Amino acid sequence: MKNKFLIIFLTCSFLGFSQKIYNKIYHDNGNLKQEGWLKDNIKQGYWKFYHTNGQIEQKGHYENGLKHKYWYFYHENSFKHKEGHYNNGTQSKWWAFYNKKGQIIHKCQFKNNEKNGYCLVYQHNKLVKASKFVNGKKIKEWKDFSSFKRENNLSDLK
Repeated sequence: MKNKFLIIFLTCSFLGFSQKIYNKIYHDNGNLKQEGWLKDNIKQGYWKFYHTNGQIEQKGHYENGLKHKYWYFYHENSFKHKEGHYNNGTQSKWWAFYNKKGQIIHKCQFKNNEKNGYCLVYQHNKLVKASKFVNGKKIKEWKDFSSFKRENNLSDLK
């Protein structure tokens, strides 16, 4: 009987120390500023952040207090601003960037928060030029897609 009581007590104590709570914080104007899960006072799981006008500003997942997985960011007018991958708090893989009308303006590959790979530039939703970066430095630029295709393997764009 004593052992059973001790096991129940220890289980309850352990569960009490790592509680997951839903957190909401508000702007001074009363609109929601951010909401999401905290575990041991650290951001965890899905979070949303809002502009002061109430429109969504960004949304995505946290892991151990760091942005992780795919994130979306929005202009105050609710059109997309950018979207892309995080890996333990750093930008990685492909990121897409949009103007205030929601039209794509460029896509870039990132590694450790720096452009690292290809950047594709768009005007009126059409590809107009491409660049290649290594550790944040531009090493090559193509002014048209046909020259880009001649010199590169398109599977590198994945």
